[in-house]
Amino acid sequence: MAAKIAYDEVEVGTELPTQSFPVTRATLVRYAGASGDFNPIHWNEKFAREVGLPDVIAHGMFTMAEAIRVVTDWVGDPAAVVEYGVRFTKPVVVPNDDGGAVIEVGAKVAAKLDDGLVRVDLLAKSAGQKVLGVSRAVVRLA
Repeated sequence: MAAKIAYDEVEVGTELPTQSFPVTRATLVRYAGASGDFNPIHWNEKFAREVGLPDVIAHGMFTMAEAIRVVTDWVGDPAAVVEYGVRFTKPVVVPNDDGGAVIEVGAKVAAKLDDGLVRVDLLAKSAGQKVLGVSRAVVRLA
């Protein structure tokens, strides 16, 4: 695969298509199995509340992975992401109902760097609250 976005066609401020990612308790169970992270705050409502959380919360790494999909879908090649980091600011609370939660992610090109690289800043929210802070990726474009 190769990046489908050309460096010369991108400007600072270019907005990537916004995406929404639904999260249910079943999603969390599948992620726990795949990741090996069976911390009860991600599946046991009683335990989550006992440790001071409002309810079961999504795994931080799951939230981080969902957010970067906005970038990888835009660029067309996951390997084009050469750096990615976030700060976890608020948990994604996942109620035990038919709706679950939604992670809404937007992103924009914040800087053009050397050698075909751009910095993309991401904004991830759930229930109207920012769930990732200082969320940035460096991406190699075509």
